[in-house]
Amino acid sequence: MQLIIRLVILGLCFSTSGCAFKSVNRSKNISYLQSKSEINLPEKQLNIFAPRKAENLPVLIFYYGGSWKSGKKEMYSFLGNRLARRGVVAVIVDYPLNPTFQVPAMETAATQAVIWTSENIQKYGGNPEQLFVSGHSAGGHLATLVAVKNSDFESLGKENPLKGAVLIDPAGLDMYTYLVETKDGEGRKYLNAFTEDPEIWKQSSPIFHLEKGQIPMLILEGEETYPSIQAGRGRFMKVVEEKNLDVKLEIYPQKKHIPMITQFFWTWSRGYDDLLGFMGVK
Repeated sequence: MQLIIRLVILGLCFSTSGCAFKSVNRSKNISYLQSKSEINLPEKQLNIFAPRKAENLPVLIFYYGGSWKSGKKEMYSFLGNRLARRGVVAVIVDYPLNPTFQVPAMETAATQAVIWTSENIQKYGGNPEQLFVSGHSAGGHLATLVAVKNSDFESLGKENPLKGAVLIDPAGLDMYTYLVETKDGEGRKYLNAFTEDPEIWKQSSPIFHLEKGQIPMLILEGEETYPSIQAGRGRFMKVVEEKNLDVKLEIYPQKKHIPMITQFFWTWSRGYDDLLGFMGVK
């Protein structure tokens, strides 16, 4: 899947003149996570895209998809550029990938990226009081985890600074149920990332961390996305409704999984309208 996304994005870049914008400040390969051998985490970096002369602007932290095993921040420079042109400071994050690392390490890195951004983004023109998180597919899973698991921040002596989350065709919202049902079939390909331990499946499933008072969330889902994503989202939204949480769902007619992210290549797509509207950006 990630190869398909990469080819589509590269094709768009070569066929369209809008891949580079002169009015954007780009700060690249900034280390937000230092190597920590005691908890088996590597050094990881992020890229920041901001309008020139940015000051106190809302911030979007983005995690890419790729089945928890592939992807790189450079593929999503188009997203950073376009968000900056629309008045947002965009932070595109690299995180540890399978097979070398497993989901708990990815979750820790995703949390560290939020903390780093909260403490440093003002230097790049962002408002640390207006932090939002987003991601597509597996990245949407990580974005949801950092949005709902305040315990990840508390374990580091921090408060969750996020104000909202925009989840783009997110996978893994209820990975526990999915793996229980499919671990001997199609789900087996994810066991290296999620381990063989059902308790880790549960701890890595955002559905089990939904509580009252959590930040608002917006889910953007393609009408023709994968059945497993639809089913997980359905279970997730049932709990949302039971707990009366502030989560809105938008279904995109006739959209499949990959087009849900490649639509963001076009600055005036519905995706930007929904995302920026949620963030309060005109």
